[in-house]
Amino acid sequence: MPKGTWSLQDAKNRFGEVINAARRSPQTITKYGKPLVVIIDSSEYGRLQRLGSAKPPSLAEVLLEMPRDDGEFPRAPLSPREFEI
Repeated sequence: MPKGTWSLQDAKNRFGEVINAARRSPQTITKYGKPLVVIIDSSEYGRLQRLGSAKPPSLAEVLLEMPRDDGEFPRAPLSPREFEI
């Protein structure tokens, strides 16, 4: 099993070790070889909760916060591309 992955039976038998390991990095508990739950440190859980409840800015807010330059931008001299009809 990959590091940080425990079978359900191993996790039951070595619960203290699972908890200590979860304080360092997330630990995945599997049942029949498939991921069942992930145990994480409480501070990481709090951080994820704050991220989940954060309100992203609207497009209008982002556009209004963009810096403005009222100067002229130099344009490269271009000619239209020729095409056949």
